[in-house]
Amino acid sequence: MFVFHNSMNYFYSHILKPIFFRLNPEFVHERMTTLGVFLGRWKITRILIRALFHYDHPALEQDLFGLHFKNPVGLSAGFDYNIQLPRIIESVGFGFMSGGTVTFSSYEGNPKPRLARLPKSRSLLVNKGFKSLGVEKVLEQLVFSEEKDFHLGISIGATNSPFVCDPEGQVEDILKSFRFLMNHPKGKRFSYYELNISCPNVAGSGVLAEPEILDRLLKGIREIIGNRVLFVKFQAEIEWEEARELVAIMVHHNVDAITVANLVKKRDNLAFEREEIENINERGWKGNFSGKPVEQFSNELISNIYREFGDQIKIIGVGGIFSAEDAYEKIKRGASLVQLITGMIFKGPQLIGNINKELVELLEADGYEQLTDAIGVYHRE
Repeated sequence: MFVFHNSMNYFYSHILKPIFFRLNPEFVHERMTTLGVFLGRWKITRILIRALFHYDHPALEQDLFGLHFKNPVGLSAGFDYNIQLPRIIESVGFGFMSGGTVTFSSYEGNPKPRLARLPKSRSLLVNKGFKSLGVEKVLEQLVFSEEKDFHLGISIGATNSPFVCDPEGQVEDILKSFRFLMNHPKGKRFSYYELNISCPNVAGSGVLAEPEILDRLLKGIREIIGNRVLFVKFQAEIEWEEARELVAIMVHHNVDAITVANLVKKRDNLAFEREEIENINERGWKGNFSGKPVEQFSNELISNIYREFGDQIKIIGVGGIFSAEDAYEKIKRGASLVQLITGMIFKGPQLIGNINKELVELLEADGYEQLTDAIGVYHRE
């Protein structure tokens, strides 16, 4: 199989990517979503894709939150925002995915352009602003994966609207989404629920990261969903003292995992190639950034959260994963699972199988029999 992966690496890097990167990124995303829906519709195409891309190994398996994960690599929220792709995402090799972010009411998205590539910085400018069909329509068209060990979660955020951008409006809007989910047969089938409090591209951004607001929101969510598995997606650019207070609130409300971290805002980030960020600034493009500029913030937060709260809450590492080494760094810092989007866009869908295969090799080289042996090892040493 990995003869194919090596060929696919070359084919994507030298043929497909140069074509894709000459086209409008949102156009490419929409076409790839349409293709993914088509390929996921048929069992024969799912089997073929799985045979070509999937990599399984017992060393990667773990049990978390009462769920069995075949591997630790997930698709982050922000790619499949109307949850159309679970079947093909599983076939490509992901162990789990967060669909959305989904909002209670529909939103067409922020004004275009709302996606741009920064190839030298290995980053994407993102300004979708919770583009969503709304929770009702998302559930109407949702088709779950047939694989029992592939876990689909739904990311929920507040509708991007000036009418709900204040604290009371955002809290009630989110609680309405959770109530709708719990009253819908499909809404109860998700493996986990992810609360997105950290998207910087929406009206009222930052409101939900106020301690008293987060406390009230999590209390309300727990009253609605009971003991179902709950994650919270965390911001990247935050001082540790502030982050510690928010994490303590999450622990108090039995949040199962923190997804670390969301997009970065600051454009003086040293991970940027200056000519790229200056070009973005000159064009006046709005939005915030994924990929490598998130990596340092994410890694430091993972370490801090694990050191202080590692026995009370799990961590899902996001930001700058382009290789198995990148994923392994987050795992050794304390992440039990990882998620990505930008790395797949830059390196192709075969990246998922490559990461899983090479993670096994890295574990073996360090003398670990299971991935769980490596979680947080930096802090044990």
